[in-house]
Amino acid sequence: MAKREYLEESLGIAFKKEALIKEALTHRSYLNENPSWEYADNERLEFLGDAVIELAVTEFLFEKFPDEDEGRLTGIRAALVNYQMLAAVAERINLGDYLYLSKGEMKDNGRAREVILANAFEAVIGAAYLDRGYDVARKAVNELVVPHLDEVMEKKLYKDPKSLLQERLQETKKVTPTYRVLSESGPDHAKQFVVGVFVEGDKLAEGEGPSKQEAETDAAEHGLGKIS
Repeated sequence: MAKREYLEESLGIAFKKEALIKEALTHRSYLNENPSWEYADNERLEFLGDAVIELAVTEFLFEKFPDEDEGRLTGIRAALVNYQMLAAVAERINLGDYLYLSKGEMKDNGRAREVILANAFEAVIGAAYLDRGYDVARKAVNELVVPHLDEVMEKKLYKDPKSLLQERLQETKKVTPTYRVLSESGPDHAKQFVVGVFVEGDKLAEGEGPSKQEAETDAAEHGLGKIS
């Protein structure tokens, strides 16, 4: 069985057009090192797949929770489709083994790798939508992403990460976390912040993002991972 067939088996999708799955698995860094590569990078398919995943999850939640209001459904959906959750899905099907990456990107770990994996999973779902239609793409989402709903509900991941981290630390240690900018880089129009979340003076976790608020949220998400 060829490598790609293992991936198709994990996804439950047999692609008809090889070009679509090859594009979905191509990270832009690979093109920098392989300019003769005949396929485009996966960013357009990622854009499409993001919308397909969100729609499939929205449909499922709408039917699953007929009495929940829009705000609660939005929080649950956000927890199911954030980059960390989609990266976990991608890891489970070993998606990273099939990606076309530059040598430098292959060595990346942590958040950078999670983002690459999450984006690639979105791209693969986008390719599935174009190749086999919405019903096939939705089936893959329902089988791979939706099963994490129990975890989302049990751990209350549908809450804002900062609020949830504060709630858990209050329950366990009677303390409130604090946030501090550790570094910032880039020009004014494209800043990147690294923020630390601290508990009683000790750094619990770090996060990064294009704004202080997003970096704090990212730090809170990583903090939640550590205290769980």
